[in-house]
Amino acid sequence: MIEVIGVQFKGMGRIYYFNPLNVKFQVGDHVIVETVRGVELGKVILDNHELDESTFETEVKKILRKANHKDVIQEQKNTEDAKEAFKFFKEEVLKLDLEMKPLDAEYTFDRSKVILFYTADDRVDFRDLLKRLTPHFKSRVELRQIGAREGARLLGGLGSCGREICCRSFIKNFDIVTMKMAKDQAMSLNTNKISGLCGKLMCCIAYENELYQELKELVPSVGSYVKTPTCEYCKVIGVDYIKQIVRTQESPDSLPVSHYATEVEVVPRRN
Repeated sequence: MIEVIGVQFKGMGRIYYFNPLNVKFQVGDHVIVETVRGVELGKVILDNHELDESTFETEVKKILRKANHKDVIQEQKNTEDAKEAFKFFKEEVLKLDLEMKPLDAEYTFDRSKVILFYTADDRVDFRDLLKRLTPHFKSRVELRQIGAREGARLLGGLGSCGREICCRSFIKNFDIVTMKMAKDQAMSLNTNKISGLCGKLMCCIAYENELYQELKELVPSVGSYVKTPTCEYCKVIGVDYIKQIVRTQESPDSLPVSHYATEVEVVPRRN
């Protein structure tokens, strides 16, 4: 077992684990750590706890130190300066007429590097762009291409449900989302209706999939035949998994009848 803390950067996305070096942390504390991107300031999301070392594929990095008030002020300045960096980035992309969409900019905590995020359909030759950016920032410049979902997480926005998009508010990792999941949830199979701001299938489909698999064990499927309080043998033509309601067609000319799943019994299909 190894003692770790969970750290999140920029208030969203994955939680990364670090060795706290026997220092006790509380949720909300800030720490200075070294990542593959450089030295960064992160926020403690999970306080000290133990995990099996086999959970990690590589050695858990150690924190550099606990952040102080001066560090937090520095991070706030970096965030403000990143806005100007992004503005300059967009202007230069426009001047060079490059086929890329600038999304965001951020400085590492020690300002040794500025990271510029963008999306693009194809590979982009940005050598001329770097020649303009590097002298302006006077530090190392990293142009990082990210996918549509990461781009939506960076920009944020409201989903079709009217709430803030899941990847921005609470989903930490992107799971695989399939049309089969949407079909299992009796959703429309029109991709335009079940796609998020990123243009990909909505993350909530995968997030809720486990629940729907459990509910499917309790609710008869569409096309099966059941016995209801008002019908000895009728076909299921619709279901509401969340409310656990079954809609049946009791005769060719009648309107659909709704029953709770607990009121119906699945029966063998007659030949």
